[in-house]
Amino acid sequence: MLGILDWGIGGISIYKLIKERRPEVSLVYFSDTGVTPYGKMSRVELVSRLNAVIGFLGSKGVTHLVIGCNAASTAIPFIDPQGLKIEGVIDPAVEMTARLKPERLGLIGGRRTVVSGVYRRAFAQRGIAVKQRIAQPLSGLIESGDVSSPKLRQEAGHILRPLRNCSHVLLACTHYPAIANILSDLVSAETKFIDPASGVLNATSKWKIGSHGPDVLITTGDAEAMKRSADRAFGVKIGKVLKVNRIE
Repeated sequence: MLGILDWGIGGISIYKLIKERRPEVSLVYFSDTGVTPYGKMSRVELVSRLNAVIGFLGSKGVTHLVIGCNAASTAIPFIDPQGLKIEGVIDPAVEMTARLKPERLGLIGGRRTVVSGVYRRAFAQRGIAVKQRIAQPLSGLIESGDVSSPKLRQEAGHILRPLRNCSHVLLACTHYPAIANILSDLVSAETKFIDPASGVLNATSKWKIGSHGPDVLITTGDAEAMKRSADRAFGVKIGKVLKVNRIE
């Protein structure tokens, strides 16, 4: 069974694409909003939490896992896969971006993702310079279901101003595709945004995963808030969400 792990609803963008392209695949989606945001945890805390969640998902029958969170993906080299096949979002994002041969590459992401330098190093190895901007407020606003408020537009405008003339801008947070229409209005008409979701799909396309019954959606946070935000941000209508308080 295929699992998708994210702190919040950002990974729903990947969930949506997989359901469109591989509808036969059964999915377990795990949202961890009941704990501190992954981007604010120390590395030790993050690795410990991810290991606990991976163990929990393995006990639910997950054999293949997409970590649909850039902050969490920075910790993949340090986690224990516990027998699961794991793919993050960073490597697929770098590969699909490099294939586009961007002339002037920009990137927006959360603080942990940008400060880690993981994208800068990966692109430098391919001879690509990248101009990065921390876009921390955006994911929180989108997580709350806000995809169009004046505050969101103001924050996005401030973040993107130095990148407005980039040929490409990589969306290094899975929340950001939810506001792609707003972001497009804030850059030049020639700027193209890169959504890593299709890169993740390509990277996992050879995984042999079949149907094991209906999808299961789990959260450690507010189940009703998750359903509302997934609908507002990505147009995905979620049915029942299982709330869990402990995963040990």
